[in-house]
Amino acid sequence: MNTSTHTPAHYEEVIRRYFKACNDADYQALVDSFTPDAVHYFPAGLPEVPWRGADMIARRWVWCVSELGSQWTIEKILVSHNSPEAVIEWTHWKNKSGTALRGDEWYRFDPVTGKIAEIRAYYASPADKAVQLNELVGFDYRGRGYHLKSGQRNDAPHRVVPA
Repeated sequence: MNTSTHTPAHYEEVIRRYFKACNDADYQALVDSFTPDAVHYFPAGLPEVPWRGADMIARRWVWCVSELGSQWTIEKILVSHNSPEAVIEWTHWKNKSGTALRGDEWYRFDPVTGKIAEIRAYYASPADKAVQLNELVGFDYRGRGYHLKSGQRNDAPHRVVPA
């Protein structure tokens, strides 16, 4: 059941404002997009991940625009109709190097404020063959009820684990 007072349209607008703030390197608008204790998770390969706190997330994206010439486009958005969550598909254009990265992000919103509480980024890139299990660095898969090994039955009832 949806305990949030915010609509799917509200959450889509939050994501679109967040991406505009990223592209504009607007520190304050970025901070305002997040709860103060928000976390942005990434796959292995980036230094100092996950990014914790609205301030750190904002500072890192401002740096990406300045140093990498980063710009982002939203390709698709899907917002849940019954929980404060959304998933998007995006492209990260690194204009100074002439490269780009595609990926998806899973968003969890604070149901009271409607702000972003968590982002989990997934890249459309080759797996890191040096690690046994490719997953987001620092994300609590066990605590969130994810399968931890192959062969686990997938017919257990879905349970929501508080973040």
